[in-house]
Amino acid sequence: MDSDKTKTANTSAEETQKAGTKKSASGAAKNSSTNSSSSASSGTSGSSTSSTSMMQSSQTSGPKDYSQEATKDGPLYKFFLDGLKDMYFAEKHILEALPKMKAAATTEELQDAFEDHHLVTQKQVSRLEKVFKTIEEKPEGKKCEAIIGILKEGESIIQETEEGTMTRDAALIIAAQKVEHYEIASYGGLVALAETLGLERAADLLQTTLEEEEETDLDLTDIAESFINFRAAGEDEDDDSEDYEYDDDDDDPGLVL
Repeated sequence: MDSDKTKTANTSAEETQKAGTKKSASGAAKNSSTNSSSSASSGTSGSSTSSTSMMQSSQTSGPKDYSQEATKDGPLYKFFLDGLKDMYFAEKHILEALPKMKAAATTEELQDAFEDHHLVTQKQVSRLEKVFKTIEEKPEGKKCEAIIGILKEGESIIQETEEGTMTRDAALIIAAQKVEHYEIASYGGLVALAETLGLERAADLLQTTLEEEEETDLDLTDIAESFINFRAAGEDEDDDSEDYEYDDDDDDPGLVL
């Protein structure tokens, strides 16, 4: 009996030991799974935090300020300065042309418009000199072939149209607006360049001139469309009727050119 008791006790001990081993293995497996999951979660969180930081950095940095890199030795500044010189030359030549255009105009409305623009152009020349001063450059002109050609075309219009006609006024308005459109394009570009270069004071002065040119262009359009174009069209009809006349010497009157 003692032998049977001993065998029973040994069997119980072995079973208890096996159960303990299984429990330990199960606990280790659970701990390993928990640690692995925790590590994966930590890695994902770190990646997400890094991505968020990069996005925030990109949003807060904003566009690069190139104006800080612009210098008077740079090609963009030199191009801007040449543009100012072109317009200084152009405005002075426009001052010389406007009195001639006023004298050639037929209607009082157009004469007044040219006179007003002459006064405005004088202010624009002075304003350009202020722009030169703000950037510490000497006011000087550079020959502008574009404005020379436009003004020369205006002179030819005076020669090719009949004095005292609405047709001449209509043609003069078109010539004047060609000048305005050139100025609008030039000053618009100079404003943009001044802002890019960080020349805020120069940009403000040039913007004022740009708005004046746009207003002058609209005024000329109003004058043309209010009555001048219509009366000029009437002159064309009158000219057509005067191109033909009857020959009274013939029994069967014919048209003579």
